[in-house]
Amino acid sequence: MLTNISFNKADKNTTLPNRVALKSFIEKQLGKEGLKVECLQYVFCSDKYLLDINKTFLKHNYYTDIISFDLSEHKGTLIADVYISIDRVKENAKTLKVPYKQELLRVLFHGALHFCGYKDKKPADAKKMRSMEDKWIKSYLKTFHVERSK
Repeated sequence: MLTNISFNKADKNTTLPNRVALKSFIEKQLGKEGLKVECLQYVFCSDKYLLDINKTFLKHNYYTDIISFDLSEHKGTLIADVYISIDRVKENAKTLKVPYKQELLRVLFHGALHFCGYKDKKPADAKKMRSMEDKWIKSYLKTFHVERSK
């Protein structure tokens, strides 16, 4: 199935199994939230690369695992870029004591959920966001019979 979602590397790459299934799943979930994906680009990068983006565009001087840019011109149609620091994802996985690939899924879904209107700045919003991330992860792993531990 051809999708309008791409996975690219800036200065870091990552192993991402079942890419076609993952793209299809994300596109389907976004559709359920009322978004038609015109172009959604995930870009994998290093801490340094994402820190530069954070400083330049958001005026924040700290590391983060993800930055999402909604470039859409029309409501209901998604054109967006999501930058993900592979360094942060690996560090978060260690800290949270979860497999790297599970944490990577969480961050991929987190970015998509932002475009659906989910927020994470306030504790109540962050709790709802985490709940949706967990729901998507569980659904993805169940649907595609992907092992959690890899």
